[in-house]
Amino acid sequence: MPRVITTVADIPRTRSGKISEMAVRDVVHGRAVENTDALANPEALALFRDLRALRV
Repeated sequence: MPRVITTVADIPRTRSGKISEMAVRDVVHGRAVENTDALANPEALALFRDLRALRV
C-alpha cells in the first residue's frame, strides 16, 4: 500500500511508453539514475526530485 499519493505533471517513461518506476524510486531516494538515455522524457525526473510530499 502506498504511503503517499500525490499528483505530478508528468511521469518518466521509456521510449516504448512504459512507466519507469525504478528511475522514480532512485530519484526519490537521492540516488543517481544510471540510464536516462532510455527515457523518452528524462526531464520528468526533476518533478520528483524535490517533491516535498515524498520526503519521509
